[in-house]
Amino acid sequence: MANVKSGRVRIIGGKWKRRLITFPANRSLRPSPDAVRETLFNWINADLAGAHCLDLFAGSGVLGFEAVSRGAKSAVLVESDARACRSIQENTRLLGAEPEIQIYRGRAESYLAHTDQQFDLVFMDPPFAAILVGEICGALDANGLCATGAKIYIESAKSNLPLPIPSSWNIIRESTRGSVQSTLVQVS
Repeated sequence: MANVKSGRVRIIGGKWKRRLITFPANRSLRPSPDAVRETLFNWINADLAGAHCLDLFAGSGVLGFEAVSRGAKSAVLVESDARACRSIQENTRLLGAEPEIQIYRGRAESYLAHTDQQFDLVFMDPPFAAILVGEICGALDANGLCATGAKIYIESAKSNLPLPIPSSWNIIRESTRGSVQSTLVQVS
């Protein structure tokens, strides 16, 4: 249940299953719908235990919260909007998710330029109007931020296909729901 108007979304699995998290009612924030998240987490279920995750363009933070809820060791949530960051901080506190959830307020590009942490799973759900996928994928690849065999989930507008990903990455799963394209990529 993602209700953008009320600013609430439900975690659908794991230790926080059915817990609602809140986010600022803002037209630019569009949490991944339940059905899309269910598909994603079915795809990556075997990869979650002990994984270090990165949720770029976190918005509500639901992908990072969902990953930790289902067994990921940690998630870094990167969000540039101050109100959304405050909401993520409050949800982290309410869920008792410290230190598993870490929050970085700033642009994804800035975070990627200043970290040396490696991640097993990366969630990338940039604003559909922005063409950031190629730049972000390039930064992940060039900076060596993905562990060997890491998986990257990219949510994009169907109209933004094909995705500009590095040639060494392999698309392993794809799904379309309405105008939303979900793509799972594995780093070689």
